[in-house]
Amino acid sequence: MPIVYVGMTADILHHGHINILEHAAQYGEVIVGVLTDAAVAMHKRQPYLTFEQRKKIVENIKGVNRVVAQEEWDYAPTLRKLRPDVMVHGDDWQRGHQRLYRERAIAAMNEWHGKVVEIPYTHAVSGRQIYDQLRTLETTPDMRRDALRRAIAAKGLVSIMEVHSPLSALVVENARVTRNGRVHEFDGFWSSSLTDSTVRGKPDTEAVDISTRLQGINEIFEVTTKPLIMDADTGGQPEHFYLHVKSMERLGISAVIIEDKTGLKKNSLFGNDVAQTQDSIKAFSTKIAMGKQAKLTDEFMIIARIESLILEKGMADALTRAKAYCEAGADGIMIHSRQQSPDEVLEFCAKFRNFTKELYLMVVPTSYNTITEEELRQAGVNVCIYANHMLRAAYPAMMETAKDVLRTGRALEASKRCLSIQEILELIPGTK
Repeated sequence: MPIVYVGMTADILHHGHINILEHAAQYGEVIVGVLTDAAVAMHKRQPYLTFEQRKKIVENIKGVNRVVAQEEWDYAPTLRKLRPDVMVHGDDWQRGHQRLYRERAIAAMNEWHGKVVEIPYTHAVSGRQIYDQLRTLETTPDMRRDALRRAIAAKGLVSIMEVHSPLSALVVENARVTRNGRVHEFDGFWSSSLTDSTVRGKPDTEAVDISTRLQGINEIFEVTTKPLIMDADTGGQPEHFYLHVKSMERLGISAVIIEDKTGLKKNSLFGNDVAQTQDSIKAFSTKIAMGKQAKLTDEFMIIARIESLILEKGMADALTRAKAYCEAGADGIMIHSRQQSPDEVLEFCAKFRNFTKELYLMVVPTSYNTITEEELRQAGVNVCIYANHMLRAAYPAMMETAKDVLRTGRALEASKRCLSIQEILELIPGTK
């Protein structure tokens, strides 16, 4: 029989997909290429279901003869491997960023005189609309907690943006752009102690207690679906950190980052301009080990943040600590720097990857902000955290708006910076 190829994500199946498969079965033996998590991550957010789960579902659909993995968003490599007689796809790929992949698929099929059949798009239904409806329901703590590891496994490097309120989290959740033919969005959230403190008008000295911070994260979780990494400062006393890990894990947080400093916490970007004391390797390793004992799931991660470069103690000290913290059970390392050049961070990355390829490596390019995510990926970095940009961007806009009103004695001039009342009413579902 002729071989017929259909590629799909198969994360949210609907009657439009069944229509495609029924048409495909009319042409011959149907092979479905289910896109891997890595392939999906090139253009969309991480699927709800794992590749194996999606593959099993499609294998049990009537009319599907075989299921294979499509390793790229681009159909052409898989088509050239299978050389099907017919490829079936919805005609929606004639528009938008999919057009390029349509052209490549047609060019590949022409190489062996294969036929491309385009089925009219099934209107009144779309995976994106169904996803948006699902998002208004709820993401379970287990689903959210596991999402970060899955995203890293699929993409190699994930992009994490700071949030300090449910509204800022909704902005990050929905921000989306097309760059070089690919859709880009943030992979998750960063709960920063700096911005959590600042938005409450308090100093960044661990003045905001853990219960308050977890309550704020819970409010973010009520309206979003993406994973979150929590900045837990020093983690507190080891015995307290043990209890905090249980609370964070239960809430659905994906990872906690604790820094190897002691005493009244000061922001790292002050460096040695203020008194800061680094913890001993032994004491901090004990804290990591206690956190490791507290966690119940494999998904939750404890990341050790090394302050050696911040405190000008040198590369050797940073690497010695990295090895010790990994041996104590840390799931990864966050290396911090306040230099405007990324050179010392890149040097650390290269040397860190010489002794481990498996553990996670995270960076916060606040001061060395010229470096690109692609350069960080090439250096072996897994997580790029934009640690405070949402709040830093909001403050100037609010200050200028306030000054406009004071300068003019009316609201007209300030209105140019503001959402319309209609947009505010439509911003949050259920407001109208």
